[in-house]
Amino acid sequence: MSISLQKGQKINLTKNGGQGLRKVMVGLGWDEVQKKRRLFSKQEEEDIDCDASAILCGANGKIIPGNVESHCVYFGNLTHSSGAIVHQGDNLTGAGEGDDEQIMVNLPQVPLNIAKIVFVVNIYDASVRHQHFGMIKNAFIRLVDLDTNTEICRYDLSSNYDNMTGLVVGEIYRRDNEWKFSAIGQPVREASRLQNLIQLYI
Repeated sequence: MSISLQKGQKINLTKNGGQGLRKVMVGLGWDEVQKKRRLFSKQEEEDIDCDASAILCGANGKIIPGNVESHCVYFGNLTHSSGAIVHQGDNLTGAGEGDDEQIMVNLPQVPLNIAKIVFVVNIYDASVRHQHFGMIKNAFIRLVDLDTNTEICRYDLSSNYDNMTGLVVGEIYRRDNEWKFSAIGQPVREASRLQNLIQLYI
């Protein structure tokens, strides 16, 4: 049975997902608030392009030194060099039911120097398009045990995120040789590019 989390709650994935938890699907989803039609306007409003990414950090909570982009899994780098973390591809509109973007994590294959995997979402080109998360609804993150195809936990983001263009949604982290998950829901005002979120971990 899936566990419904509130902001700030943590769970032990090993205990809640089963002793043999290996492969986890992290699904992130959102819906665009219905657009209001403008009278006498032929101009179509642009779709909101949300991008989900994973930032890989060491034991100090900072992104692993070196080539920063190689320690992020996102639409421009779909697979980590270890093969343990794989992004399933970019969704440009958020249309449709269920997960909009998915990131697969093979926990036993995650290199030992990675202690934390932070899952973030930002609105691409938000400042140029005058878009923000107040225009998004039903945002969530969920974890699924891929071996049993059962949902482990889900966190629905229900706060008001007006004028915010990025979100630190949640994180999987390693502690005492066990993997755990924390529901975060931290908004970021300016995150038109992933680099703005990466700066939080440098």
